[in-house]
Amino acid sequence: MTVINSLPSFEANDPANDLLHRVDNAIKGSPHLAGHQVFCQAESGVIVLHGRVGSFFQKQMAQEVLKKLSGIEKIVNELEVDWLASTRRS
Repeated sequence: MTVINSLPSFEANDPANDLLHRVDNAIKGSPHLAGHQVFCQAESGVIVLHGRVGSFFQKQMAQEVLKKLSGIEKIVNELEVDWLASTRRS
């Protein structure tokens, strides 16, 4: 899985950077998202997910894994389901 983050600033003590780091770790740690590209953006407690996954279940799990994290006020799940992605990996 590839996780790409987009932040307006890259300050070490930036709370947005800390949040995005925690989001990155949560997504990378999800076994449901292995092998998929997920792109994240964070701003003012809003996380936006972009990319492609192989099923609606994986799309939902990407969102669910983030609900456990503090500091997230809203999750915008713009992941696309690519049915062919799951068959290409098999």
